[in-house]
Amino acid sequence: MPRARIHRIPTTGPDDTSGLRALIDAGDLDLGKLVAIIGKTEGNGCVNDFTRGFAVSALTQELGENATMVSMVMSGGTEGGLSPHIVTFEVLDDNGPGPAMAIGTGLSDDIDPHELGTFAQIECVAETVSAAIKLAGLSGPADVHFVQVKCPLLTADRIAAARDPVATTDTLRSMGLSRGASALGVALALGEIDRSTAKATRIGSDLDIWSGRASTSSGIELMGHEIVILGMSHNWTGPLRVDHAVMNDAIDTASVAQALDRLDVGKQNKLRAVFAKAEASTNGAIRGQRHTMLNDSDISSTRHARAFVGGALAGLTGDCDLYVSGGAEHQGPDGGGPAALIAERI
Repeated sequence: MPRARIHRIPTTGPDDTSGLRALIDAGDLDLGKLVAIIGKTEGNGCVNDFTRGFAVSALTQELGENATMVSMVMSGGTEGGLSPHIVTFEVLDDNGPGPAMAIGTGLSDDIDPHELGTFAQIECVAETVSAAIKLAGLSGPADVHFVQVKCPLLTADRIAAARDPVATTDTLRSMGLSRGASALGVALALGEIDRSTAKATRIGSDLDIWSGRASTSSGIELMGHEIVILGMSHNWTGPLRVDHAVMNDAIDTASVAQALDRLDVGKQNKLRAVFAKAEASTNGAIRGQRHTMLNDSDISSTRHARAFVGGALAGLTGDCDLYVSGGAEHQGPDGGGPAALIAERI
């Protein structure tokens, strides 16, 4: 039976692969079994954040010929006390009882620039997610707790080269449209919305339509979609468990605490990794109190939100090496976002 194994590795910079190399040399990480790496880099998380591509390039060089078999998702932005790190995912062979955490990966075909932020992108992601669910051996969408999507964005060159009109000529806005379309693709694949709703939704505007298990991050380094799925399956064995929560707003740590309780963290299990989305609420308030994240002309609201939610979750979990991704269009309710937690039996 397959067994998932993860390592959370701190990094000193986007090109730091020393921690990964140490695990390989010690025999604690099998390159032939590595299927995915998800990480946070200390860039600005915006269009010109080249730390994501820098990190992927460094990891690709370190992995050598094995790199083509590994899905790599890098999210820029470690504002506040968030600590840069990577999480590796391996699929080993073992015997034992289930259920346990399962891993699935997928890589879509590239989309054309004019398809970004449209139903074509939604459909592309939905098809890739559905294929990854089958690849993971999950019985269906109900077993899925987390879907991480790395999606593309538009640059001036891509806009100029587009065969048809693009959804926006604002490169920063293209990041949100791509994240939103990708999240709706996850929602469609998981049965959270139907096809007619997906087609009718105004991407980036109809924020009452969302996925409770999608985490999407856009980057300049690709035009397709890298997808990593985590779920629980009786077809997998091992000590890892995964659960998810939906934060209703940026300070809703209670929902995450409930997921920690379901995973029995601190008693039978140890918390191994946290993945969360962060977003400044569009109404400019959190529980009736005004925030100024949307009014800062110097710093993108996504950067404020990452730092804010990162601090809230760090206080709850006692960890700063958390994957908190800004920009939660159609990922949880407005101002909130999904969170996924991995625990390991002690």
